[in-house]
Amino acid sequence: MTFTLLTAAPANEFGFMEAMEQGGPVAWTILGIMVIMSVGSFYILFTKLFEQQKVMKQYKDVRTAFWRQNTLKEGATKLEKNSAWRQLVDDALIAEEKHAKLSDQMEAHDWMHGSLARSEHSINAKLAGGLPFLATVGATAPFVGLLGTVIGIYRALINIGMAGSASIDKVAGPVGEALIMTAIGLLVAVPAVFAYNWLQSRNRRIAEMLSGFSTDLLANINSNGSIKPPAMTATSTQTAGKAAAGRTVPGAKPAAGTTTTTTTTKR
Repeated sequence: MTFTLLTAAPANEFGFMEAMEQGGPVAWTILGIMVIMSVGSFYILFTKLFEQQKVMKQYKDVRTAFWRQNTLKEGATKLEKNSAWRQLVDDALIAEEKHAKLSDQMEAHDWMHGSLARSEHSINAKLAGGLPFLATVGATAPFVGLLGTVIGIYRALINIGMAGSASIDKVAGPVGEALIMTAIGLLVAVPAVFAYNWLQSRNRRIAEMLSGFSTDLLANINSNGSIKPPAMTATSTQTAGKAAAGRTVPGAKPAAGTTTTTTTTKR
């Protein structure tokens, strides 16, 4: 009969928590700053993404319902009260009311154009809120992690000097802490940079839509309601997008309000 002697596995003295404990208050402070940066970045990412998606979704109502009305006031009732598009319409109506008080027609046009431009800028500024934080995190997080790296290497050198030898048990903890701080800094910075660039590109697209809508509003007001962009349904919007991309859909039915012309050639 044989007996097997079971021995407990040696405790790992160089794990993450051990390295942080050796780093002391400085290491925990840097880690706390990193956590705040990361949580703030993801919070801004999701809140701004939801806000942008809401504005883009409301634009469909502008294309399909707003321009079908006889007047801008009637069209405004089809838009949500707190939407960016409703703000532009309300500001355009207010500028139109003040239009009669200006004696020079050129000044009146400039006044209305400037009013819509100010409204656009306020909406774009609201959409851009929080993005500077992402840019700051993306630019500074690696350096905050580098600070922890420098402190860890400094502590490793002190231990080597005090012990008189560069044994692994003297330098493993501080060096491990230094590498951990570098990795955390990169993990915080990279998502923040990606989120900033992505949200910025979506904001530019929204700014283009706002500018086009403002131009349509100004043309409609100056023409006493005779100039309107074509109102499009969801089906016609998809068809127009596919046609613009040079794609054809076999068997697709024409959108409502459109006619199909067939050309025959005599032989």
